[in-house]
Amino acid sequence: MTLLNCRIWWPKDLTDSTKSYSSSSRSSLLFGWFVSVSSLSLDVVVAFQCYEPSSLSSEIEEIVHNTNAKMPIFLQDKSNFAFLGTCTGNSVQLSRDEMEDTSFNGIASTSKGKNSVNGQWSSRCLLDGLLEKNSNDWILLVYDNREQYGKDVQMVPKLQKIQWNGQIISHSDVHVIVYATPTRSSHHFSLKFEDSSEQEKTHRKKPKWFEELHQKKPLNDLDTVILAINCAAAAKTAFEIQVGPKRSFSKFVIFKRPSIFLWKLVAILTASLCTMYYILLQLFHNLLSFGSESWLYISLARIFSTTWINIRIRCCQILYWPIYLQDHDLRSQSCVEYACKAALLKNSMWSSIAADFLLGNLIGFTLLFYSESVSSWILKFASDTTNELLRSGCVWLMGDPAGFKLNAELASVLGMISLTAIQIWSTLWSFLGFLFCYLIKGLALLGIVFGATVPAALIIDIICVATLHVSIVRLLISILYSQQIQALAFLWRLFRGRKCNPLRQRLDSYDYTVKQHVVGSLLFTPLLLLLPTTSVFYIYFTILKTTIMLVCILIEITISIIHETPYIKIFFWIVRPRKFPSGVWFEIKSHHTDHVHSVDSVKKDTHEKGSCVLVSVLHSNTLSIGQILWPHYRKVFAGISGSFIATSAHAVLTGKPISSTLGTGLPPTMPWMTIPCRDYWHICRNSILGCGSKSN
Repeated sequence: MTLLNCRIWWPKDLTDSTKSYSSSSRSSLLFGWFVSVSSLSLDVVVAFQCYEPSSLSSEIEEIVHNTNAKMPIFLQDKSNFAFLGTCTGNSVQLSRDEMEDTSFNGIASTSKGKNSVNGQWSSRCLLDGLLEKNSNDWILLVYDNREQYGKDVQMVPKLQKIQWNGQIISHSDVHVIVYATPTRSSHHFSLKFEDSSEQEKTHRKKPKWFEELHQKKPLNDLDTVILAINCAAAAKTAFEIQVGPKRSFSKFVIFKRPSIFLWKLVAILTASLCTMYYILLQLFHNLLSFGSESWLYISLARIFSTTWINIRIRCCQILYWPIYLQDHDLRSQSCVEYACKAALLKNSMWSSIAADFLLGNLIGFTLLFYSESVSSWILKFASDTTNELLRSGCVWLMGDPAGFKLNAELASVLGMISLTAIQIWSTLWSFLGFLFCYLIKGLALLGIVFGATVPAALIIDIICVATLHVSIVRLLISILYSQQIQALAFLWRLFRGRKCNPLRQRLDSYDYTVKQHVVGSLLFTPLLLLLPTTSVFYIYFTILKTTIMLVCILIEITISIIHETPYIKIFFWIVRPRKFPSGVWFEIKSHHTDHVHSVDSVKKDTHEKGSCVLVSVLHSNTLSIGQILWPHYRKVFAGISGSFIATSAHAVLTGKPISSTLGTGLPPTMPWMTIPCRDYWHICRNSILGCGSKSN
């Protein structure tokens, strides 16, 4: 039988020349996975090797089975963790006659006989038992000290013989791929983007040739191979726990005692601080619950709706962050990829809270120190805006704006109504101006206590309240403008002999009477002539309202960006960018052809067959910072679409109300948590201590 392609995935830590030379005089057992989806291809993923087979217990089969049971279910369905074969040094390399032997037990006994001089094998029972259980599938690798492939990859074993499905493979094209074993603290491999599932959903219809290409049966299962590589460290750890000798870690414990004590101190202090927050939040919640059904509470909740939503989100985050910090994902123990994703998920909430609090304290203390200057500047800006923009604008519209001749009577009426509303509102604010300095200090305290998002949300509500007179005047003029537009549209249909059918959403023919045409003609002329005057006032106040709305939307987007920014991902991307893989690539180290002497039993002649040997190193591409941030920021800008812009433009042209919010994505609110303070303190402390024990 001839196997066309055989890929051996070899750990990089086993290519070190010092380790390889030290083990060149003895054999080692290989453990890992056989992955094959075609009779023409085989992937051998080597997780680790064991240099001391004599120390293994007689329950090795059960140990391998238990190790396989701890692997992910998807990997178990594709391939089982098993004994792969042996790897020998060049000093025990087999002769050509021994290579013709088709019995792996014979090879094992021959190699064992050569190694018995050094006394490395004390018993043959273990190896024979493993070979009996794996008599159909095994590989035999041999180190070659004569070839080196650089500083990173010093030694790579060669494939001496392979048996697959009970048949000896005479020769094959071998591709040895050296990979760095993934660990939680370093990196892992992945073939897809982090947001590939959502990209596939939103992708356009794929061409026919693309679908036909994916319908073909693949020659290899690279997804399973990458998953096995990511599980190699977990498999080695699980195997060593059951097999390895018990070691004394007393010396390490002595050195780690100061760090353990400091981490416990940090956990106690953090838990105490969070418990103080918890007590204050519970008192605040109980105080508000008494008047939750009063009209004052309902009115304030509607006026300050943005602030209330962000306070609710922040309170839930403070209550639930220790719950999120606990590790509830059992899959993370079996795969480095799952562990990295679980770590990013559970650290996302507290990192978002910490960044928000840091920004809130920075802004809050700045406002506290400069509260009087800020309040005086804002009052001066409001006064200048009221006098120079609103009053002067209304007076300008009452005359001949930009040379347009407007209806003087209607312009004076609309101008006086606008000036009266502006005067009443400015008078009310003049009485409340002395409280503005305290309002700035209140915003600063909110930033210090709750973070930057809560005072930013309160600023949105304050802007809406402070510009209420502009909104009211614009609403009144928009009602007049929309009624004029609707009346003119109706009269235009009357002249055309058309009537709107709202049930069928169409225009039907209709015979109007002469009196209806006369009355329509009398109404159409004054409405059409008064429309420019109404339009000028409507456009002016719509521009003011749109400017205010854009400022609020800008602050709303800033709040959503603060919530959605993955701070922990940005930190790890700066420190360890390999934690965010995006596809793999291979660096070719060596490529040559080996000629193997073989005998054809049919033709009874001797000839040489060539097998291609390729050595490469597996590398991983990394995501850019934009690829990491965009899936999170997509929720923020999800409300901006063609339909939203078209709806807003139609509302402006027809005089209908405009949406004052963009509807950006915010974190979901969770049920209010009420537990004893002592239990909450223990939850916080245990969560922090759990993180410290895993990092150690």
